[in-house]
Amino acid sequence: MPELRPGMQHLFLRDEDLRLGIELLFYAYRDFTAEPDRMLAEIGLGRAHHRVVYFVGRYPGIVVGDLLGILRITKQSLSRVLGELIRKGYIVQKRGAVDRRQRRLELTETGAALERTLTENQRKRIAAAYRIAGAGAVDGFRRVMTQLIDERDRPKVAESPASAPPPRASTGARRA
Repeated sequence: MPELRPGMQHLFLRDEDLRLGIELLFYAYRDFTAEPDRMLAEIGLGRAHHRVVYFVGRYPGIVVGDLLGILRITKQSLSRVLGELIRKGYIVQKRGAVDRRQRRLELTETGAALERTLTENQRKRIAAAYRIAGAGAVDGFRRVMTQLIDERDRPKVAESPASAPPPRASTGARRA
């Protein structure tokens, strides 16, 4: 695969350089999701289930509305996926302590084990790439990926979950 030209300035990117970036994202996403997709298929789940399990694991106690905002899917799409995860024993719903209308989501022990298994493969892939690329490239990658995210969603990934509450819902739903 061709490398980007040394000293390339962002204002003078050729169409071919931009297309290479698009192609790299396609290949990387394909390979990043391949193993988790295979594991999920074995238990009758798919990528939409993976996203829900990941974010519920990342933000224990997240309310359904906030999860909808992160995933930008319709309530109907989330309801189908979430219902299946609850029936299969991966997620539990709890009423909010203050607002009883809230539905807070948490992984069960089985759900946490699934999330760890799915994420471990991806964590290793990211860690290996970071080690090979080096600190400067990691910083550059984070800056590029952050700029690819819609501006209103950037604050959601700016802090670690340990220091921040679950991301609040934003508008703009789409199908899973």
